[in-house]
Amino acid sequence: MDTNSQNIQPIPPFSETNEETPEIGGGLPIIEYWAEHTLSQSGPKLWKTLLHKSACLSCSWGTGGQKGGFTNEEGEKLQRCMKSVEAISAEIKPAISTNYFEKHSISELQQLTSMEADRLGRLSFPMILRAGKSHYDRISWEEVYEIAADAFTKTPERVASYSSGRSSNEAAFLLQLMMRAIGSNNLADCSDLCHAPSTTGLREMFATGTSVVSLENLKQADCVVLAGSNCSYNHPRLMNELIKIREKGGKIIVINPMMEIGLVKFGSPAFPVKSLLTGYDISSLYLQPIPGSDTALFVGIQKSVIEQGLIAENYLKAYTEGWEAVVKQARETSWETITETCGVSRAEIEAAAKIIGSSKRVVFGWAMGITQHDNGVDNVFSIANTALMTGNVGKEGAGLMPVRGHSNVQGFGSMGVTVKLKKEIQEALEKLLGRSLSAVKGYETRSLIEAADAGKVDTLICLGGNLYGANPDSTQAKRALGKIETIIYLATKPNLGHFSGLAKHNTIVIPVLNRFENPHKTTVESGNNFVRLNEVGETHLKNADLIPEVQFLTELASRIHGEFPVDWRKLQDTKYVRQLIAKTIPGYEKIATIDETQEEFTISGRIFTEPKFPTDSGKAKMFITPLPVLKLPEAKEFGVSESVRGIVVALMTGRSYSQHNTVVYKIDDKYRGMPHRNCILMNRVDAESAGLHEHQRVTVQGNVGKLENVEVIYGAVRVGAALMFYPEVNVIFNARIERRSGTPAYKRVPAFVYAEVRQRIL
Repeated sequence: MDTNSQNIQPIPPFSETNEETPEIGGGLPIIEYWAEHTLSQSGPKLWKTLLHKSACLSCSWGTGGQKGGFTNEEGEKLQRCMKSVEAISAEIKPAISTNYFEKHSISELQQLTSMEADRLGRLSFPMILRAGKSHYDRISWEEVYEIAADAFTKTPERVASYSSGRSSNEAAFLLQLMMRAIGSNNLADCSDLCHAPSTTGLREMFATGTSVVSLENLKQADCVVLAGSNCSYNHPRLMNELIKIREKGGKIIVINPMMEIGLVKFGSPAFPVKSLLTGYDISSLYLQPIPGSDTALFVGIQKSVIEQGLIAENYLKAYTEGWEAVVKQARETSWETITETCGVSRAEIEAAAKIIGSSKRVVFGWAMGITQHDNGVDNVFSIANTALMTGNVGKEGAGLMPVRGHSNVQGFGSMGVTVKLKKEIQEALEKLLGRSLSAVKGYETRSLIEAADAGKVDTLICLGGNLYGANPDSTQAKRALGKIETIIYLATKPNLGHFSGLAKHNTIVIPVLNRFENPHKTTVESGNNFVRLNEVGETHLKNADLIPEVQFLTELASRIHGEFPVDWRKLQDTKYVRQLIAKTIPGYEKIATIDETQEEFTISGRIFTEPKFPTDSGKAKMFITPLPVLKLPEAKEFGVSESVRGIVVALMTGRSYSQHNTVVYKIDDKYRGMPHRNCILMNRVDAESAGLHEHQRVTVQGNVGKLENVEVIYGAVRVGAALMFYPEVNVIFNARIERRSGTPAYKRVPAFVYAEVRQRIL
């Protein structure tokens, strides 16, 4: 991190006791990991998959497609990361033995950790857990379809789906069409738990819900503001772009309550010489706000931009609406209020404002540290307001870039898997169906769980994902899913949801082929609006009874709907699905001919290189962002005896280095000095103020549960905040919900940390 007179914040030690903690993120350990896995016994299968012309299975910054497995949309090579190898390694495991589920009861399977469940291997035959039974049994495909088709005859409002971004655009389109054809809008998606505030906020301001920055644009930036994102863990390929920006003299401002070593220094295998030695400086300025205070921080940056004369007033007058009120709010909010709310000094805020206001082309990127709050939409508004106030939306090398998680999570939204359907898609679907869509508001993910808990859901189909594991309040999630009559899971591997998210009558697990195994071509969409084409592949599993997702969905839809509104069985050829998509989804017109042209493309109408926006007025709409009132509850509110000494913290839930969503690949996190999953990362000052010490075992109490025997680890987290691993920590809290988007506040969970006082037995 650069040092100057205004950035007085020192770099803290990332682990004060663990000598094995690396001095940089990435670097030699990543190269060693690649060598270990690619030269292992499974190396040939791994390399075959890495070179296959299909998109990366991991994050939405992944590579692949028609340009080749290691190539990004700009044609650059060496663009694979460790996350990709981890995901592929899990998918090329052998099939789970046919008698495994005969030998192990549900109660035994429920004792597995996420990592243990994933390491069982690949699912290779359909199975069912019937009411009153203790074991999964193999089931015939005919019975699967009979049970599923019958389950979909329920009242439409009582039928729901849930999905993740693991699958294809074609499967996503078929899922939403099948659901809307029966009259249900209950299309919950994993993005509801993550980036829904981004979609909500961007649509209100710009009439688009995705990134307005392409990879080509990002490369032209001379400043990146990265808020609430640890891309060094979760989107390593983005680190290559940050390195290039820094190497050409650009600035990176990182905003995160947790100081991550990979966002200070990082070594990428794409630049092997320096990566093996010192790594690259990433952050020019690193700000650590109080969790949940980002709106206050960005209002402070806006205030300083105005005071330093760096505001783009002519731009605001020409291309925005509502700017006067936003500027007035920033001017009139006192510095005392701003700094007390966000916990960042005025000097640091002014340093950030100077960098942003003086840079010619600024990209603002953010992830769940911004969205997973009960004011997540306001956080997004405040970032976009800052970008507009400095004229950084609607020109090359600048703009707004939500950093999406799963590889095709954005594609699912584009295909209409959402409870907030775009007007143009709704009109196209109504034309296809020959009638209006249901006016009943659908369930997003949290309201789906609440509805199920209230006994309002009979049937649920899950296209990938881990609905049980991803939700806060694991006890409620298990109880709610247990009230649904029939649950159908489509998955490549087992996860905790298959063992604890069990239906009342029938739980069916359908084994499906993954992206690089499909016998037909599919497409996915990157977080920067680039559509990739996945070539045909084949599975390494022999004598396995698997099915492509598209085949299952079309057969089920055919049995439910006959040939209404389409010949479903014809759509088992994904070429015809793509032709339907081209007629239905704005910007996807080129997908109609992608089989012939092999031309991957950037979705039209989404990348803004000039300040013309698809709103009714053609101008961006700016909104005042109220500063949050952040107050942690008192210890007594957790139901713990007043005699117990401890500390209340703003707990952030996060992923470890070797983790993808709810799937855990390793139990430790060496970058944070956390040796296992049952740890809490705390600031030394907080721990010692409560009479705690490093490596002590404590209890962490939330509003609905507690975790015991948790090990205290000292780390570079700001005072008053702490971090624990998701999904294990979900059991202790029922999070507050962002009312406009339905997203839970995973990044600010009030928790009481204390050591159990045990009486001595005389």
